[in-house]
Amino acid sequence: MARNPYAVLGLAPSASDSEIRAAFRKFAKKYHPDRNPDDKASEDKFKEVSAAFDIVGDSDRRKKFDRGEIDEEGRERVSPFNQYSGRGGPGGAGGARGPGRGAGPDSGASFEDLSDIFSDLFGARRAAQRQPRPQRGRDVRYRLDVDFLDAATGAKKRVTMPDGRTLDIAIPPGLEDGQTLRLKGQGEKGPAGPGDVYVEVSVKPHPTFERKGGDIYVEAPITLKEAVLGGKITVPTISGEVSVTVPKNSSSGAVLRLRGRGVAKGKKGAAGDQYVTLKIVLPEGGDKELEAFVKQWKGADMRVRESAT
Repeated sequence: MARNPYAVLGLAPSASDSEIRAAFRKFAKKYHPDRNPDDKASEDKFKEVSAAFDIVGDSDRRKKFDRGEIDEEGRERVSPFNQYSGRGGPGGAGGARGPGRGAGPDSGASFEDLSDIFSDLFGARRAAQRQPRPQRGRDVRYRLDVDFLDAATGAKKRVTMPDGRTLDIAIPPGLEDGQTLRLKGQGEKGPAGPGDVYVEVSVKPHPTFERKGGDIYVEAPITLKEAVLGGKITVPTISGEVSVTVPKNSSSGAVLRLRGRGVAKGKKGAAGDQYVTLKIVLPEGGDKELEAFVKQWKGADMRVRESAT
């Protein structure tokens, strides 16, 4: 018999939705089969936690459970049809006929006859009430860590579900952190068809790129010579390296815009832009020639005045 879902998650029925999600994530992370290979106890615990969250993690199903309309396994509770009862005629219990009026062979129907009629009228209805309607299989919730570039450009990931199955999940281009993917019909089997799989995505940070909506931000180191004289540099983008022209007299902190080099939403969505912040990097360990030049350079102490506009 299934346990109370609140008890499974270690919560009181008054717990908030955020507390329920936090408890599920904690247990799911601890008992996930990927973290506990060949551990039947952890696998069973993960299934139990997933089943509990399937009930109280869904707003509508939680309300039904709290009202007693569904049980711990998510099945609808059935109220039995009220039984008709009565007492016999003047002759006593069971409707026995006495010697008075109506006792002859041509008298009206007794209570037993009426109960047969009620049975014919309401028997089918009682049977329908006692028979629970077929239910879809349980939905399964899964948390998936996705690499930054896979989320930006799209990819395929193979994951292991709580029941041991493996699924190939298509990561659409432009996937965002916290987004949920729905895999229709991939949940647990049931009389009315299988449930669904819901995959909540967590996008890993990238050491070079930063994403804001559809735009990508990156820093690009340049030499002092490239800053003064300009030149070509190679800059990484989410789709590979590209050649970029550095204008003459570029200051450290100047930003170059690469149109259409950002993240596209879906396969047909317009891509954002990439913004490259230039960062002047001096030679490691110093450069004597550069030091000598700066000492003799008359403009070494001059600073660029910012425009007041």
